[in-house]
Amino acid sequence: MIRIDDRLYDESYFGETSARLAAEVGLRERDTGRYAVCFAETVDWLSLFFAIRKAGASVLPIHPGTPYPAARKLAIGAGCDRLFYNSLTAEVLGEAEDASPQGTLLQMSSGTTGAPKCIARSWQEIGAEIESYVRTFREPEDMTPVIACPTTHSYGLICGILVALRRGQTPVIVNTGNPKYLLKVLRETERPLLYSSPAILHTLARLLPQGEQIHATMTSGTLLPDPWFADIRAKSQFMFQQYGCSESGCIAINPDVAAAGDMGFVLPHLSAETGSSFEDAGEIVVRNGDGAPIHTRDLGYRRADGMLVFVSRLDDMINVSGLNVYPKDVEDAVMAMPAITDAVAFRKSDRFAGERVALLFSAEVQVAPQAVREWCSRHLAGHQLPMEILQVDAVPRQANGKISRRDVAARHMAGEFNRPMAGAAS
Repeated sequence: MIRIDDRLYDESYFGETSARLAAEVGLRERDTGRYAVCFAETVDWLSLFFAIRKAGASVLPIHPGTPYPAARKLAIGAGCDRLFYNSLTAEVLGEAEDASPQGTLLQMSSGTTGAPKCIARSWQEIGAEIESYVRTFREPEDMTPVIACPTTHSYGLICGILVALRRGQTPVIVNTGNPKYLLKVLRETERPLLYSSPAILHTLARLLPQGEQIHATMTSGTLLPDPWFADIRAKSQFMFQQYGCSESGCIAINPDVAAAGDMGFVLPHLSAETGSSFEDAGEIVVRNGDGAPIHTRDLGYRRADGMLVFVSRLDDMINVSGLNVYPKDVEDAVMAMPAITDAVAFRKSDRFAGERVALLFSAEVQVAPQAVREWCSRHLAGHQLPMEILQVDAVPRQANGKISRRDVAARHMAGEFNRPMAGAAS
């Protein structure tokens, strides 16, 4: 069973609806089609998803808020032969790029460090991920998953819905982004485990009155700034974290998060190679059995106890006169300043140092950039200090809470953000 907002849908509903949809759209028993699906209603999307998966076909889930031209572009880019856009009458796009007999879940990479690319993972591979996840991560067995994130993304779809169904649980899907409504759902749910984005978790943590906690929270997708982590950890009875990438799915899970960078223990169906300490941190490279290595482009290391620790995105690291600057160190220092609500540090070319740190921040009030710089000078080394500081209304984050520093830097170069205020360093 699945609860979507205030309505409960049982197994027979999805079984009957999926069978009807399969007949209506012409899915064969062993289908080799490659279908893109974008439906505004979650129940419609999931019904067609289950039908496509049962037929052994391939599906590209598209976020329901995607405009038609963008959805069509995504579908063509993923090599789909049909697009279902809020209708069971499919638009024929052409012959499928890959009409192999093995069905796949198609997903576009986040594009935070380069152009998005289509990732295809077989249903067999996803099934193995789910079994490994369920067998290893036992803590939530008596909890109710509350999914307040897109069900078209693997975090909500696989780790939220499919894992819950494999455990025999009834997942609760919340489609609204209204934090007060989400708190209401959590208070009415027995032992809820909230799957959501870091930004939503932080908002809820700040809304909860003193002494009240969420039973359990799960975070994923981006490294939490230390001030956010402290707020969420204090308002969570149990706090979990998972780490993964588009090519491999979930890689590691932390069943008791004590530090923001502690990603978790690697799931047993995978292996991971990286450094063994902060001093020799290296790229995290993952393998699924004898498969080809998956280069995550993440810098990290594995402690003696097996904990996988994230340091930085390799592409985000800033080289200032030969010294490495990790953006999170700068952001954590800035966000510890009173009134600062969010911050992003990114790379800017410099003719003397090669690269320098630039900073965008948001705050509850207007804060002089020079005050931010003076604060940073007391908490950071000289090479870590941001040389250009801009206050913006809101730091640009993606729907899943991630920051694309590549996008921020490009938009900054194009002059989209506010110009430096009086007294800003430049």
